[in-house]
Amino acid sequence: MTNENQTNPQALSPIAVSTDKAAHLAGLGRTTLYAALAKGDLKSIKIGTRRLIKVTAIHDWLASHETQKDG
Repeated sequence: MTNENQTNPQALSPIAVSTDKAAHLAGLGRTTLYAALAKGDLKSIKIGTRRLIKVTAIHDWLASHETQKDG
């Protein structure tokens, strides 16, 4: 019998995370993350009182801040 989590690594990966976890994953402080949310640069989901950020949204937001290499 094969364990599904061993054959499918994405089964362990969350789809969305809390704002604190999102800041940690991005390597940024909470203030920077909340500023991006307030500006609308980073999308989030609100379910009840809980605010979640999709992991793909974190990746997209970080990619939008990549700089071009000169040269």
